[in-house]
Amino acid sequence: MLGGVNTPIAHELRDAGLRVTGGRVALLEALEKLPHSDAESLLRVLTAANPQLTVQSVHNMLHDLSAAGLLRRIEPAGSSSRYERRTGDNHHHLVCTSCGAIADVDCVHGEAPCLTPSDAAGYAVTSAEVTFWGLCNRCQGAPANADHPSTTTDQNHR
Repeated sequence: MLGGVNTPIAHELRDAGLRVTGGRVALLEALEKLPHSDAESLLRVLTAANPQLTVQSVHNMLHDLSAAGLLRRIEPAGSSSRYERRTGDNHHHLVCTSCGAIADVDCVHGEAPCLTPSDAAGYAVTSAEVTFWGLCNRCQGAPANADHPSTTTDQNHR
């Protein structure tokens, strides 16, 4: 029997109509520790405990968990899809234009950007996304020729 069958994550999976598997539990746990990760980064983390895991199986799990509403997929321009556990609220993202780091930013009530289209063209709008672009604190202080995070695999530094 799979360990952790009575954990909050196991209950979330069951409530979403999904089987509780070691891979799904491990992926959700990884995203709690490493929000805004892409499939390749998750594969590197997950294969430490499960070496036979493939990138395709990670993509399949990400698809299933996103479709079930347990993950949110974000697609910053010029970047691979990223995933986060923070779902069901209205938050936006800050993306560093230098290193690609992503951070959550809560909405400021009363300061809404253009989230209502002037003409929905017959669409039933269900959501809107706002992405703020700029330089993270680390990149603001980095000299132009320094060993910079944009040349490393660290895409989620803080």
